Amino acid sequence: MTQAIYQGFILSRQQYSSKNRQGLTLCYWLSSESGPIKVVVENQQAVFFIAQQQLPLAQTLLAKAKIKVSFKAVNMRHFSGVDCTACYFNDSSSLYKARAQLEEQINIYEGDIRHSDRFLMERFIKGGVWVTGEALQKNGFIEITQAKLKANPNYTPQLASLSLDIECNGEGVLFSVGLVGNGLDCVLMIGEPQPHSNTFNIDWCVDEINLLQKLQRYITSNDPDVIVGWNVIEFDFSVLNARAEALGLVLNLGRDQQPLTIRTGHYTRLTLPGRSVIDGIDTLKNATYHFDSYSLANISYKVLGESKLIQADNRLSEIIRQFNHDKLALAAYNRQDCILVNRIFVKLKLFEFAIVRTQLTGLELERMGGSVAAFTNLYLPLLHRSGYIAPNLGDHGLSFESPGGYVMESTPGLYENVLVLDFKSLYPSIMRTFCIDPLGLIEGLNSPESAVAGFNDALFSREQHHLPKLIKHLTRTRQKAKDTNQPMLSQAIKIIMNSLYGVLGSKGCRFYDPRLSSSITLRGHEIMQTTRKWIEELGYEVIYGDTDSIFVNVNERLNATQCNEIGNDVMHIINKRWSDSIKTRFTLTSYLEIEFETHYSPFFMPTIRGKKIGSKKRYVGQIDKNNAKQLIFKGMETVRSDWTQFAQEFQTELFKTLFDQQFEIEQLNNIIKSYTKKLYAGEFDKKLIYRKRLGQNLSDYVKNIPPHVQAVKKYKANNPDFDVKRGQIIEYVYAINGAEIYNANNTLNYPLYIQRQLEPVANMILSALGVLPNSIQSTLF
Repeated sequence: MTQAIYQGFILSRQQYSSKNRQGLTLCYWLSSESGPIKVVVENQQAVFFIAQQQLPLAQTLLAKAKIKVSFKAVNMRHFSGVDCTACYFNDSSSLYKARAQLEEQINIYEGDIRHSDRFLMERFIKGGVWVTGEALQKNGFIEITQAKLKANPNYTPQLASLSLDIECNGEGVLFSVGLVGNGLDCVLMIGEPQPHSNTFNIDWCVDEINLLQKLQRYITSNDPDVIVGWNVIEFDFSVLNARAEALGLVLNLGRDQQPLTIRTGHYTRLTLPGRSVIDGIDTLKNATYHFDSYSLANISYKVLGESKLIQADNRLSEIIRQFNHDKLALAAYNRQDCILVNRIFVKLKLFEFAIVRTQLTGLELERMGGSVAAFTNLYLPLLHRSGYIAPNLGDHGLSFESPGGYVMESTPGLYENVLVLDFKSLYPSIMRTFCIDPLGLIEGLNSPESAVAGFNDALFSREQHHLPKLIKHLTRTRQKAKDTNQPMLSQAIKIIMNSLYGVLGSKGCRFYDPRLSSSITLRGHEIMQTTRKWIEELGYEVIYGDTDSIFVNVNERLNATQCNEIGNDVMHIINKRWSDSIKTRFTLTSYLEIEFETHYSPFFMPTIRGKKIGSKKRYVGQIDKNNAKQLIFKGMETVRSDWTQFAQEFQTELFKTLFDQQFEIEQLNNIIKSYTKKLYAGEFDKKLIYRKRLGQNLSDYVKNIPPHVQAVKKYKANNPDFDVKRGQIIEYVYAINGAEIYNANNTLNYPLYIQRQLEPVANMILSALGVLPNSIQSTLF
């Protein structure tokens, strides 16, 4: 062995008890420029905390249960002020037993944090790491023992990636597995060898056992850092694991011949030592990409302009048919899905996003969601260094609810010039300005004479806090990312900053306290109301406001240049007033920043359907972008997935006409008549499809059966082989006999589409112009 120093990026983390039970062993696999590295840290102890005053009882109970533990006094206390004692265990099993033995009589703190996570967290290691120790070259990797680790925030890995996709029948019996990437282009197919002229390799397998054995050899040989796919954890790997168990096999797909393990619960947790498995759907959602459907077919079409090779209504039936009668076609389909996933990851920079998210939060590459876990990773080590341990859920003992964001009543109507001013990152700015922070709340309550007043009796320390400093760091880093053209880093920081309030307002977070969340939202209410008052004092009309945005109506005779000047003037005046006000009232620096964001010309704010009062979170406006007119819809039918393409196109054409300077009401009537005529002529048949996700399994719909489920059950009655799963998007239409699965032969109920899709859109606009809704039906329909 030789002593060496390496830098790398953590791909996987594990912990297990040593054979002699003298301590936990932690295992971290790294991607590095020297190849895969296995890092072993031995003789570790898992820990949780209890109140020092409960130590005698804990000693008695654990001694009686013969659970080996060591107690250590620590200079840390609970938020209530009581001093705490650390309880150390040589293995996870002892910690779990002790927790079960004590928790009915003793409050246990931080007993749910895995030591493999805590070890990294307390060292501020977020992906990139320096490691030193005794290095030994093994078959395909370097193993480092007696390892010491240190954060390396500047290391960015070059990950070797492989795309995996399986095909199987409805019961999960395997047909084939596609593998594309990192120099590999292959489909493993069960069946007799067939001659083919494909440009990729088909490796024919005798049966499922042979297929799984070959899959293991291919992954071991290819040795990717990352395996990607579409729903790859919940479906592909779960099916592979289930089939291996059923056939008596162990899938050693990890590095160093380590097995794949899958645990199910609230979510499916996959462990593949030495590799990360990243799901495309989860990564898209976490990067805040929004699509009406996250199916691979829809995303590949929307992002790449490419379609899957099987587009049949019942894809499973076609897959089964191809496996039985056209295996070459199935192989091409299987491979194409792998290729599409790879191209989506590259096109949308999903690898870059996953890496920078880990570098910011310390979460595993594959860990998606996890806002609460990310917050804990960032905040807990800072809290410990301030002498506190984390509270448990509900330790605050308060039961009131904090309100949501402030939404003003709107003034409906058609406007020529509307300016929108947005507070930049309002909630993080409030937290930074008013020192809102879990530790700050405790320290503020302990020293009220110098604290900053919040709401609901909250007081915040001016000096003892962490979130304001963290937000300052994130704000600067994001600006640097923008300046240096790092869009994925900028986006990841934006998501984290926006999640800070959500985490503190979530009852699933150990740091939740309604005094924290209400001090953020109620301060937001005050800021919005005061800003409205100041703008109106300047002589302008505020017609709407929502959370951090204010909509201002200005003179209809002004041109775009004049409107922009007003928007910028108002922006500077409001920012100056907030700076002065906060300095005067609180002796604090204001980090509130309102920006003049948009000039809409024209702008339409509708009423609530069937009422005269203005709606909320629904409007449409026109902007000038690159010398071209562009419509912006918010909450309208055009951007909602529960409205058909027919209704969306109809609404868009109406607004284009309404916003035209030469507009006459007869033009709207002509559009309505034209759409009605074309509808009855069948010209919109392919645009009358509704798309709705199955929220639960088909058998779970018993009492309330929505239209898309009615359509599926009706179709399945005549097609027993038709299979759908929870989460699947159902395409259906309204036919004469009710909701039906869409096909080319549906007899469509055109009057119903007029009633439900055309009339509401037309009425919304025409009634705002003084045309009574009932006259529309009688004269046009």
